[in-house]
Amino acid sequence: MLIALDAVGGDRAPREPVAGALLATRELGLQVALVGPLEILREELARHGPVPSGIELVAAGEAIGMDEAPVQAVRQKKDASINVAMELVKQGTADAVVSAGNTGAVMTAALLKLGRVRGIERPAIGAMAPYNATGMLVLDVGANADCKPSYLEQFAQMGAVYMEQVFGVANPRIGLLNIGEEAVKGNELAVEAYTRLERSGLNFVGNVEPDRFHHGPADVIVTDGFTGNVAVKVTEGVADFLFSQLKTSIMSRLRYRLAALVLRPALLEMRSRLDYGEYGGAPLLGVNGVVIIAHGRAEAQAMMNALRVAGEAASSGMLDAFRALSAKPAPASAVQSTASTSAGTTA
Repeated sequence: MLIALDAVGGDRAPREPVAGALLATRELGLQVALVGPLEILREELARHGPVPSGIELVAAGEAIGMDEAPVQAVRQKKDASINVAMELVKQGTADAVVSAGNTGAVMTAALLKLGRVRGIERPAIGAMAPYNATGMLVLDVGANADCKPSYLEQFAQMGAVYMEQVFGVANPRIGLLNIGEEAVKGNELAVEAYTRLERSGLNFVGNVEPDRFHHGPADVIVTDGFTGNVAVKVTEGVADFLFSQLKTSIMSRLRYRLAALVLRPALLEMRSRLDYGEYGGAPLLGVNGVVIIAHGRAEAQAMMNALRVAGEAASSGMLDAFRALSAKPAPASAVQSTASTSAGTTA
């Protein structure tokens, strides 16, 4: 198992990606190919002493910045680290790609180099949320601001496969993020997506309202990329706000500080549970390869977890399961509905 790591992508590159790769080789036994300008990579590795046997270097001429236009940068910078990393997967040299770099560039490079899984209309970015024992997958969280109902149905199918194959969740529960529980609530996209999911053969548990989102009512929550991105960022922001307020309150009184010493293990456990870095990054589902997008500010521990998840996904059979989705016959109810619609249109 060889994971290609875009070692010069992200706000804290190359320091944190390289440190994360070293952790992954030493603690997890993973093989990691660091992709980037060799002089930069060698200089960073030299700060850590002897290089483990699980690390190899792959030359790339340049990096794509976080503020660059993704499509233009990927097309113009042929030798950029993310392009070289994706090429390693395309050629079968590496089994997965991890990057904390420009998300748009990662998506663009994946689509241009790897392509989509046959039958998947649009890839989706999934984010793991800490709202049940295993974690809850939310998708899409940014790849597709505008969606069709068929996209959401495919997001649900891919999400179910991901949770089953990578996390071992049997018959994952699928929820649709919406403004009400009733099937008729929401905009046209939500109403039609609800109907499709009911007929999909998936374990669809219905609409999930935002105030129930954090109770872990499903294993997979599907929505369009605009709504999903807002939901995830609001959640991250609220968590940061609560911790900052808690810290301010604790420091305001001596007796609060003393109480915090007693509660320290519980507080650290809660902080760890809400830390995005513990969940190993966001999978880009629907492309013809395993791609994990780490947070742009990811530190070494988060990068190690992203590499871990990439390895687990690559060895799980997830891609074969995605490819099998297009070969599955549609449920009888869906076929009947499609036939009726076609007949009505012809008439």
